[in-house]
Amino acid sequence: MDEELQRLILRGENDAVDFKQRINQPEKIARTLVSFANTRGGVLLVGVKDNGTISGVDPEEEKHTLQQAADFYCDPPVQLLYEEIEEDKRTVLKVIIPESSTKPHFAKVKEDDWRGYVRVKDTSVQTSKMVNKVLAQEEEEQNQLERLPLDRHEHSVLDYLEKNPRITLRQYMKLGNLSERRAYRILVKLVLHGYLRLHDKEKEYYYTLS
Repeated sequence: MDEELQRLILRGENDAVDFKQRINQPEKIARTLVSFANTRGGVLLVGVKDNGTISGVDPEEEKHTLQQAADFYCDPPVQLLYEEIEEDKRTVLKVIIPESSTKPHFAKVKEDDWRGYVRVKDTSVQTSKMVNKVLAQEEEEQNQLERLPLDRHEHSVLDYLEKNPRITLRQYMKLGNLSERRAYRILVKLVLHGYLRLHDKEKEYYYTLS
């Protein structure tokens, strides 16, 4: 098996990889494309089942539906890069979605209803208006946390999590003496850039180090 393909499949679906057996509905795949573009980019493996089994596809057919989704169901349109991988006479279409420089992107859910999404673990999660503002502000300021020093408030939550297993929004507001709006913006920004992981399965959301 192609080494890169094997590595991606073995890791399973996560915040940067998604498996699709087929692409049938452009409006549904648009949400995944938008979530990758709004977060840190990702890879879509088309022709791979959820359990990692390679089923193969007709790449031209899949590209047509994907391009339709990227151009007409994403606003602004999302950039896609394609690579075809042959495996045991089956073709897997590897679709690379780079992190966007024109965030936030929105997916068309229905007529006149466009919604933002980000990638959290292996799921595309609908964003709030606050998260959309954070994404837009990041692009305006070209504020890439990987390249710039973190400020004291951003450091404070990372330092806290070095010594404690988790933190909630309320705990962070108290820790930093921050308003709910400011605390939430910082936490969202740190999640989007891979410093923190959001856990949303319990009654109260909490954050841990990535």
